Amino acid sequence: MFINVLACLRAMLENSFVLLPGVKQRTEQKFWKQEMNSWSDFIAAQQIKGISEARKERFDWHLKDAKLHLKEENEKFFAQALPSGEQWRLFDEFKDQACYLDIETSGYYGDITVVGISDGVDAKTMVKGFNLDRQLLMKELSKYKMIVTFNGASFDLPVIKKYFDVKPTVPHVDLRFVCQKIGHVGGLKAIEKKLNIQRRKEVQDMSGEDAVYLWQMWKSTGNREHLDKLVWYNEEDILNLKPLAEKTIPELWKKIRS
Repeated sequence: MFINVLACLRAMLENSFVLLPGVKQRTEQKFWKQEMNSWSDFIAAQQIKGISEARKERFDWHLKDAKLHLKEENEKFFAQALPSGEQWRLFDEFKDQACYLDIETSGYYGDITVVGISDGVDAKTMVKGFNLDRQLLMKELSKYKMIVTFNGASFDLPVIKKYFDVKPTVPHVDLRFVCQKIGHVGGLKAIEKKLNIQRRKEVQDMSGEDAVYLWQMWKSTGNREHLDKLVWYNEEDILNLKPLAEKTIPELWKKIRS
């Protein structure tokens, strides 16, 4: 069966059925094979092979409810409805209201030294000892309907929760797992090089360990060059997340829809 994947990309969320109770990708694939390519297709169908009439009725109710929440752009509903590993499917709907986030620390799971947040164009940096505090962080995050990170589920968001007691309730897309599902493994910098995503030359060879070292040098010497370079490094992390998302999320969608 031929599927117009490009058309599906424009309605990724409304082509998804994994928000239904108990429905995983295998069942979703069975729906697609029956030409159930949208919530509306499913609701309009008299019956769906493989599910009972009562279950079909329950699913119809869930999908009608989801359509209302989508119309209202209620991102928090979908943060609860979709499994964490499937929230990348929300990207097309909320990408214009998404932020790209990355933190630096004084060591692995150490104190937060820098928080960078970008809307995909401009970057805002919060630095310990200058403007990094809980209220400012919460105010900035409240502007967005989605958070995009690389390895944020395992690192950035748990560390923010630990030190600031801030736990966002909006959808979170962790690009590390998106990349893994399409065969791009390794760290962010390695994947960027593979996909030809460039960094400014001043920080293109830096690693997370270098970021820790720059903070230590800034604190011990007071030389602003160390801090500036750390901030540049963080900015490149967050600014490169948008092109990474735009390259990998459609590729993953094509993979599961083909």
